[in-house]
Amino acid sequence: MFKQVLSLSLFGLLSLFGYSQSEDFFKVNTIPLELKANANAVIRYSAVDIEIKAYNKMLYTENRIVTILNKEGDVDHGAVFGYDDNTNIKKLEVKVYDAFGGDIKRIKKNDFMDVSAVDGGTLYSDSRVKYLNYTPINYPYTIHLEAEIEYTSTAFIPGWLPLEGFYASTQNSYYKITNSSGINLKVKTTNFDKYNIEKHSDYYYSSKNLISIKPEAYSPEFRTYGPSLKAALTEFNMEGVKGVNNTWEDFGKWMHDKLLVGTEEIPESVKAEVRALTANLDNDLEKAKRIYNYVQEKTRYISVQVGIGGWKPMLASDVNRLGYADCKGLSNYTKALLKEAGVEAHYAVIYGDRGIKNIDTNFSSTQGNHVVLCIPNNGEDVWLECTSQTNPFGYIAGWTDDRDAILITPEGGKIVHTKTYTVDENLKQTSAFIKMNRDGSITGEVDLKSYGYIYGLREWIQNLPARDQDIQLKKYWRYINNLSIDQMKFTKDKDKIEFIENVKLSAKNYATKSGPRLLFQPNVLNRISDIPTRYKDRSLDFEVERGITEKDEFLIELDTNLELEAMPNDILIETKYGTYSFALIQKENNTILYKRTYILNKGYYPKEEYEAFREFKMNVAKHDKTKIVLITKT
Repeated sequence: MFKQVLSLSLFGLLSLFGYSQSEDFFKVNTIPLELKANANAVIRYSAVDIEIKAYNKMLYTENRIVTILNKEGDVDHGAVFGYDDNTNIKKLEVKVYDAFGGDIKRIKKNDFMDVSAVDGGTLYSDSRVKYLNYTPINYPYTIHLEAEIEYTSTAFIPGWLPLEGFYASTQNSYYKITNSSGINLKVKTTNFDKYNIEKHSDYYYSSKNLISIKPEAYSPEFRTYGPSLKAALTEFNMEGVKGVNNTWEDFGKWMHDKLLVGTEEIPESVKAEVRALTANLDNDLEKAKRIYNYVQEKTRYISVQVGIGGWKPMLASDVNRLGYADCKGLSNYTKALLKEAGVEAHYAVIYGDRGIKNIDTNFSSTQGNHVVLCIPNNGEDVWLECTSQTNPFGYIAGWTDDRDAILITPEGGKIVHTKTYTVDENLKQTSAFIKMNRDGSITGEVDLKSYGYIYGLREWIQNLPARDQDIQLKKYWRYINNLSIDQMKFTKDKDKIEFIENVKLSAKNYATKSGPRLLFQPNVLNRISDIPTRYKDRSLDFEVERGITEKDEFLIELDTNLELEAMPNDILIETKYGTYSFALIQKENNTILYKRTYILNKGYYPKEEYEAFREFKMNVAKHDKTKIVLITKT
């Protein structure tokens, strides 16, 4: 992952924007009531001042006062600072106040926790973090943060979030950049027109009394509607390397020429191994697939944050020798092997996230937190996630799918869109033979097949211990009381990108007895239960980021002493949000075939349609619980 110098949602500083040491900011009872609603924290005062003195010299200061209303608000204190050899933290201090503005504690720079900026899997890193480690005695409390930091790298200019995230209100926030470097400064604002934000000059903004946003079911990510500002220089310094950033094209050209060229050399012995590995293959994709599998077997992922700003990959020869690297190093190493095999591939910078997050195509800058590879293939690009030791070749669903990325080519940067998995590709298919016994118990043999995005949601269960696999299956079928998993087998076909779960199960008292009758729910194995929350007055639009399809067929054999008394009508529901159908078909030998199809469409919808969407989901859930009446033969 890339080392971002600062994120305004995390870091704080000082300025001269009319701030005075008013005790009102330290007293909780002076917070306007509307700012406390749905808030875990209130940003009482935040003033950010950035002075760009040269292409390689920047001063960042902040003065920040935050009232933490409850435990969930502790993460909003903002006293977290990344640093490295290009950073000089000149001042860092926090004062803590109680609810009445009384001084509780003073915390100086040396009292901050100081840890590696990356996880425990990192073998080496030049990036560290200082953060406030304070355990409050009572809530609410207020912290006053003052910081002053010098940077020699100007590739990452901190932006501004007037409203910092869900459940956080802003009482006063100021942001100012002074650019005396003589280099052009680009600024882009998003969603400012929807909030109380004032522009005082080209690089000086303020906001007041912004009410917190509460997330709602299916609401998009906060960045979709929250106000934000991005800033970037058209020429910058990244650890001694001068960068160019007028457009994505020349930014990508700079990355290629200055960060990638010279990193792809591999030993002659490895070149020979690659040639032998692909000698009998004529198809480029087959060659790429074999090399991808080779990399998966030979290497592992760790986070590496050394090299130019955390952006330059390890040498391919070092990755080959050590057997580990991060996303940059593994992608670059794989690219080097592909090049030796004559397969064209390009390094691509992207946001890796469960939610779909795009590179801002209209604002070139140091964006992204991940790297993947792109193999051109006659308009059907193939994408490789090089950090995974288990992913099938070309599989990127759930982390880097369906989003804009920047392709780094010798000619320059190019905006591309990664693979979108269609509603038909994201398929879950369940077939089963169910035996309904006279005493209300059931036994069953189930085949559950997952594809596309669903594959990634299910295949991880194969790697669990048997006990945990049992727990996960019972959680999946949590609506079946007295469930016993009697046998389970998991098969992963990486060529088809198919995950198969073969399960034998049983459950006592599945059907409800009513005199000589049994009430039986034929949808034994795939019910929708996540009915969206109801809102009296919904505030936000809603979104389904990935469409899915479910197809189910269960052959149900009734005990010889049972017969069907009543059958429900077939159901078909068609809406813009999706479709649903089920049918029960009486077959020979006292069997019933249950058939169900559920399709949920990808889409972004206005808040006014939420109730219609919710009604569709409620109808699906209702019909999934349909009961049929069985009677004991006399």
